[in-house]
Amino acid sequence: MLLYIILGLLIHLVFFASIFDIYFTSPLVHGMTPQFTPLPPPAKRLVLFVADGLRADKLYELDENGNPRAPFIRNIIMHEGSWGISHTRVPTESRPGHVALIAGFYEDVSAVAKGWKENPVEFDSLINETRHTWCWGSPDILAMFAKGIDTNGHAHRPSSREYLNNIKIVDEGLKEIVSTLKDFYGNDGKTAFIFTADHGMTDWGSHGAGHPLETCTPFVTWGAGIKYPQKVLAQKFDDTYLQEWKLENWKRQDVNQGTLPVDILNSTDLFKAESMFTNAVQILEQFKVKMAQKKEATLPFLFTPFNSLSDSKQINNLRKARSYIKQKKYDEAVSLCKELINLALKGLSYYHTYDRFFLAFNIVLGFVGWTSYASLLIIKSHCNLTRGVSKEVKKPSHLLSCSFIAVGVLLALFLLIQACPWTYYIYCLLPLPVWYAVLREFPVIQGLVTLLLTFPPSHFVGYLLLFILGVEVLVLSFFYRYMLTAGLIAFAGWPFITPLWTRAKSTSLSWIFFCLLLAVFPLMPVVGRKPNIFLVVGAGLLVLLLSLFVVTSVLKRKDSFVSEELVLHLLQMLSTVLSMCVVYGTHNSLLKKQGLPLINQVISWIILASSFIMPLLSPLILFDRLFSILVSSMSTYLLLSTGYEALFPLVLSCLMFVWIHMEQETLPQSVVFCKQKVSNIQFTYNTDITQFRDLCLDDIRRAFFLVFFLMTAFFGTGNIASINSFDLASVYCFLTVFSPYMMGALMMWKILIPFALVMCAFEAVQLTTQLSSKSLFLIVINISDIMALHFFFLIKDYGSWLDIGTSISHYVIVMSMTIFLVFLNGLAQMLTTKKLKLCGRPKSHLT
Repeated sequence: MLLYIILGLLIHLVFFASIFDIYFTSPLVHGMTPQFTPLPPPAKRLVLFVADGLRADKLYELDENGNPRAPFIRNIIMHEGSWGISHTRVPTESRPGHVALIAGFYEDVSAVAKGWKENPVEFDSLINETRHTWCWGSPDILAMFAKGIDTNGHAHRPSSREYLNNIKIVDEGLKEIVSTLKDFYGNDGKTAFIFTADHGMTDWGSHGAGHPLETCTPFVTWGAGIKYPQKVLAQKFDDTYLQEWKLENWKRQDVNQGTLPVDILNSTDLFKAESMFTNAVQILEQFKVKMAQKKEATLPFLFTPFNSLSDSKQINNLRKARSYIKQKKYDEAVSLCKELINLALKGLSYYHTYDRFFLAFNIVLGFVGWTSYASLLIIKSHCNLTRGVSKEVKKPSHLLSCSFIAVGVLLALFLLIQACPWTYYIYCLLPLPVWYAVLREFPVIQGLVTLLLTFPPSHFVGYLLLFILGVEVLVLSFFYRYMLTAGLIAFAGWPFITPLWTRAKSTSLSWIFFCLLLAVFPLMPVVGRKPNIFLVVGAGLLVLLLSLFVVTSVLKRKDSFVSEELVLHLLQMLSTVLSMCVVYGTHNSLLKKQGLPLINQVISWIILASSFIMPLLSPLILFDRLFSILVSSMSTYLLLSTGYEALFPLVLSCLMFVWIHMEQETLPQSVVFCKQKVSNIQFTYNTDITQFRDLCLDDIRRAFFLVFFLMTAFFGTGNIASINSFDLASVYCFLTVFSPYMMGALMMWKILIPFALVMCAFEAVQLTTQLSSKSLFLIVINISDIMALHFFFLIKDYGSWLDIGTSISHYVIVMSMTIFLVFLNGLAQMLTTKKLKLCGRPKSHLT
């Protein structure tokens, strides 16, 4: 088993690393011939103002008195230049925004492995093409471009008085700088000015995704070569901004990054046509270099060119465009150049992804092979299907081994001839030993086939479709949280299709109630958008109510350890009360701008530390220990909550308690533990290996339930795949000074609390059903690998950092399921089976 885990980790590391060679390589091309427009430019100098994190609506809108928030900019819009909205392209981060502004290309997706402060590759930019350049700004931004955050919005939110007042300060500084520059150059009329922003910001103070509040930034330009304001009677746009900003009579000209805004240029038609022609030739040069590189590294009979842009079509289109310019058909020339640019960009994408199918095919082969091998290992170790198989069945022959070796040599030669990177050898050769290991288990395969033939076809197809549907629901839940609601509603109907409804009606009713109650949470908005401290306090009151009920039951007991348990429960109740007081007090203090009180901070950290110790002091009786874990966890979870999510672990735990009862009711009467009440089972019971039963179809359901509940713990109140769905206010009871690592660790612990509660409950399920943890581990690996294969094809190399990062996070989460289970299973075992000794004497509990 240890060898299997090590090999599995190594193989999964290869599968994970492969996405960076398949999806996230740099698309930039080097070695092109520089191109220039032959006509003199209308301006001698360009001044670019970039307001970090400035939203268009906040700049253009009038204040509460009906006055412009930025009077200088307003005056330019109405008397000097052109204005509009710059529809920025995601990712809406500082570096991508500046790279697009000064280099003319969108973010290099290979930067996803570098972080937003580091340029992944060298590139040309406007700065490199100028005679002299001076830059002023934030040192963490300027340093990005030396080789060749908009703290106000994050801290106070865009609707705050601080953010809006800062716009006035920016406007005044802009006016002063423009005046100084004009005086310096003697008002020669040869300076062009552009005022814009690298990205916007959401109402809750974040950016990096594709929300319109992040992608709509202001664009105001004036000076040499720019058209003067144009009055119009009516304008049609998809939004209602013009009426809100009282600018409906001033022509709004929106721009999209990467497209030459010809309509705002105050220049001749010849200049516009020549500029577009130069732009087309620039991109066509990149296409040619990319095609040549790929052609040289591919065997001639395997090379497939991009037919939509052949050599002859390139030449013909360029000749036609030049002919249009000579004939003064400038509009036709501009249109043809745009068409050529679009074709060249498609061709660049074609050659950039040329090897994607070949590499993806090999990774899929590896995935399918590994999943097949894991399935055979489960059957071989825990199902005994090979009992009826003839022992004379031979293992794979020597010929088969030689065949695999021969295929491997041929593949290596093929990669060598094409001068492929060394990583390609790993991706292409890895499936061979995996599939060889599958074929070595031929007796198991034969036994499985024999078993399947005994199943009625309708039953087999039904089970298969049900399993596929379950996996698809799990996959969809990563994108649509309400799919968890659908799954929980389906779970609520489980008792009606089994004997559970007649065997244990009260338990079944509890199961239905808590399934439906938990199903509400994925329908709620992501946590952090609308804080509600009263819900957090309400969750604490519910925990206290449950604790009082447990204390009452403890007082009815007559063993010698009542006083010790009573003290423990009272301490946990005190911890819960303190958590409620700290949350409420901290919230009020921050609202009054008084910061985090020191006493609140100290108490918060003490409660966090005690949450690890208190469960270990409780009895090892199943429900006593699980309840102690719940209350201790809730004390910490309350401190990390800002709204309805405080109720989530409580409802989830109640469902887990019912699940333990439900699973015992599903067992046949022959099972040993069925004769023992669940409330009397102890976690110290050491299950002998001979007591482990063979796997049955119901165990696949149990493993699926585990994965589903883990996904519910992950996505029930937010999106674990994106830090953008969590609010920093969650950690304000512990610290308010920005510390990314500490804050990230606290938020990660908040996420892991529901996860750990599910794992502790499943420890009880394994104990009560005599289910081998090894077999469970293998089943969960298979389910997660099937999900991972889905997400492998759903990885995005385009869009926002949120879209790209989320697609990678989904893949990483399911690929890391094994590691998560190993770690959390160890944590769950420690919390459920270990007991701290008090006063130096061991404790034993009567049942």
